[in-house]
Amino acid sequence: MRSIWWLHSAAHTARLAAALAHGCPWGEPGPRLLFLSGELGAGKTTLAAALLAALGVAETVRSPSYALLETYPLRKGLAVHLDCYRLSDPRELEQLGLRDYFGPHTLWLVEWPEHAAAALPKPDLAVQLTVAADGRCAEIEAQTAAGADWLARVERSLPCHS
Repeated sequence: MRSIWWLHSAAHTARLAAALAHGCPWGEPGPRLLFLSGELGAGKTTLAAALLAALGVAETVRSPSYALLETYPLRKGLAVHLDCYRLSDPRELEQLGLRDYFGPHTLWLVEWPEHAAAALPKPDLAVQLTVAADGRCAEIEAQTAAGADWLARVERSLPCHS
């Protein structure tokens, strides 16, 4: 299952992020994983920050590219924001104690997952962000049953453009 949204403005990005936040299937076992891919400046951190804001995170969300990992308490659990851009080997993730964050009611937002794919579980949703002349495009693909449910919820609340 795959859907595309055109994000012509920051408001469009915020609406998609809110739909992702509110559509998250928290009741499914295990954590939810959302992979964010795209070139530098494609909007990965912007989408992650808007999604976390929609889940009630009041603090400023920045790319965790130097810390690699940031956590945010949520009303329903915990958000883990991981940036794999600076990784030279996926085994570097072992030093972060990621196993501690794979419980239920945990939302993973992983930027640059292609740098650590061998060390990460399969995502529920994979988001590919691209820059176009008239804005950005978000192509979202469900890769698990929970992801298909999640994407269907997002489509019901915010119909896609393809």
